[in-house]
Amino acid sequence: QVQLVESGGGLVQPGGSLRLSCAASGSIISRNAMRWYRQAPGKQRDLVAAITSGGDTYYRDSVKGRFTISRDNAKNTVYLQMNSLKPEDTAVYYCSTTFELQTYWGQGTQVTVSS
Repeated sequence: QVQLVESGGGLVQPGGSLRLSCAASGSIISRNAMRWYRQAPGKQRDLVAAITSGGDTYYRDSVKGRFTISRDNAKNTVYLQMNSLKPEDTAVYYCSTTFELQTYWGQGTQVTVSS
């Protein structure tokens, strides 16, 4: 059983920054690809960023140059640093991984970008 717990969301003004954290049970973060998704009201859940066990990263086009995914294996935590936030980044952000053919999700953390 894998448990993922996100934190770090909140209300921020346009142009501001937030850092999301996803704490995982066990040492899964060092061995698995980790992903951040987001879901805005009435929209589908979209992949935002991912990091492989080897450290390769992926970003959706709309966040390239603004968001950075990283992980701390010693803390079993993956991060999403979000800079230059825009109102269109407003969504619930979810951490996810797939382990032994099962996909796990955290409970999500709300990010609201508004003046």
